[in-house]
Amino acid sequence: MVRTEFWRSRRGFILASIGAAIGIGNVWRFPYLCYTHGGGAFFIPYLIALFTAGIPLLILEFSLGYRTKAGAPLAFRKLLGARFEWIGWLVVMVGFATMIYYTVILAWAADYTIFSASLAYAGNTEVFFFDGFLQTTGHLSPLGNPDMMIVGGLVLVWAWIFAAIIRGVRSVEKMVWVTVTLPWLLIAVFVLRGLTLPGAMDGIAYYLTPDFSVLTSPDVWLAAYGQIFFTLSLGWGVMITYASFLPEGSDIAENAFIIAIANTLTSFAAGIAVFSTLGYLAHEAGVPVPEVVKGGIELAFVAYPAAIQVLPFAPHLFGILFFVMFITLGIDSAFSTIEATTVPLIEQFRKPRWVVTTIVCLAGFAAGLLFTTPAGYYWLDIADHYLSVILLVLVGILEAAAVAYFYDLRLMRRFINDCSNIRVGKWWEFSIRYLIPVVLVIAFILGIYGAVVEPYGGYPGWANLIGWALVIALPVMSIWLARVVQTRSPPP
Repeated sequence: MVRTEFWRSRRGFILASIGAAIGIGNVWRFPYLCYTHGGGAFFIPYLIALFTAGIPLLILEFSLGYRTKAGAPLAFRKLLGARFEWIGWLVVMVGFATMIYYTVILAWAADYTIFSASLAYAGNTEVFFFDGFLQTTGHLSPLGNPDMMIVGGLVLVWAWIFAAIIRGVRSVEKMVWVTVTLPWLLIAVFVLRGLTLPGAMDGIAYYLTPDFSVLTSPDVWLAAYGQIFFTLSLGWGVMITYASFLPEGSDIAENAFIIAIANTLTSFAAGIAVFSTLGYLAHEAGVPVPEVVKGGIELAFVAYPAAIQVLPFAPHLFGILFFVMFITLGIDSAFSTIEATTVPLIEQFRKPRWVVTTIVCLAGFAAGLLFTTPAGYYWLDIADHYLSVILLVLVGILEAAAVAYFYDLRLMRRFINDCSNIRVGKWWEFSIRYLIPVVLVIAFILGIYGAVVEPYGGYPGWANLIGWALVIALPVMSIWLARVVQTRSPPP
């Protein structure tokens, strides 16, 4: 299928790619990793991982898309042959499966935007979130009925995704001017507001005070490489798809550096905003900062609302602004990943974009209803663990190894340098061929070992078996789908 639409400007492509990379993990994952892995010292392994793994893999994904002018499955098929197409389909499936529950988290944020208008979560924010809002029961079954308020938020999120990608990169390019620049503006507002609060410096001290002794721990380095892989949205097919719409004469390497550095600066600023506010919360509660620090979902929906409700000025406004920032940070990752899902289906099955987009969005919405039930929070936790901690890492291994060992990396590097202002040297080949696969294999083995030694989350064995079934089923389905597609359309 010949490309007939392209990015109208380099700036639009860069903004869209930055939006795809930046997500809710920049707010709830990166600052917490710094706090738990040596504070400011964590930036050393993080930056090393950025330049030795993140940027090289981002350059690789841009090159795959730009060179083949295709989404992930067809890109692997064109570059490496039909036997590798299944890796591209696995990339697509993992991305889509992740968005099924990711959009539910954005639906929670949409509901919390409404709650912030009246500070409905005032008081014990943990009780409100788990017992009042999610109505969790502590059990995986029975599921219970979907919560209509969460379902309403989910409808809004998927409608937004549909609107963002219905016209392809043209509608995406227009959308990102709002969904990328607005969260940057709001992060700046929260940084300035946070720094003026009593106790803010105590929170920032916990965030940034370096403990260089942690640098001898392999766990810290693995955490840094893992965060780089996740934070740049690598392994979801997004960057391959976006780069496939670049017009001739576009840059590869320089764009990758710009996007990766913008993502890093956003993460750092988000950490200042989060920990200055947590420092204020600790100050108001009269407790040490560590007692109010939480990571992940609880940071966004428990700790931060607790801080918002005690703000001395306009807590309602800052509550609304926080969750608007949260949604706009996440929506780019959502619609970029769904775009990476629809493009291969359009390419391979030759159906109109509006038909494919409608089917994909409806399917994602319907599957997401599972996570709107009282038991949904626990299933979301299980799905996230097996998809992002195990399966996504496997995707990264396959992607890097396939190109490194079944394609001439010297030719790929020559292609990159021919269309880049920044030339990449043999360090890029070394990273793709050796460093990235080794680091990801270690992370993959440790993830499996940990899951075998101690079932994840204390969930019953049958629930973790479902997680493992997901890990096995998606690669099998991707192999099957690749064969179906190749039967309909012979390899190029």
